[in-house]
Amino acid sequence: MNEHGAPADLWDSIGRLHAWLDTHRAQGGADGLLLRVLKLSEEVGEVAQAVIGATGQNPRKGTTHSWEDVQAELCDVVITALVALRTMTPDAREVFTTHLERVTTRSLGAPDGGS
Repeated sequence: MNEHGAPADLWDSIGRLHAWLDTHRAQGGADGLLLRVLKLSEEVGEVAQAVIGATGQNPRKGTTHSWEDVQAELCDVVITALVALRTMTPDAREVFTTHLERVTTRSLGAPDGGS
C-alpha cells in the first residue's frame, strides 16, 4: 500500500527501487549487474537462516525466528530477483509476464483447460 492507502503497483515499486539502487551503487556496469544478481544468493541464505531459526534446528540458539520472518525473507528474495531482472532489461515486466505464462502453461496446461 502507498501513503494514500491504495495498493502499490509492483512494477512501479520495482522501477523506483532499481532507480534508487542505481543512484547509490558502489559499482556499475557488468560488475554492478553481477553484484546485484549475487545479492539474490545472500537473500536466499537469509530465508534458510530464518527457517532454521523458526524450527529451532540449531540447538545452541534455539528458536530465533518466526514464520512471519520467513515470509518477509521470501518477499526479499522476490523483490531482489525482480530488481535484478529490471537491471538486466527495461522490459522486465514483459519478460517476467511472458515467462510466467510459459511456466504456467507448461505446468497447468493451456489456459482453456486443455493440454
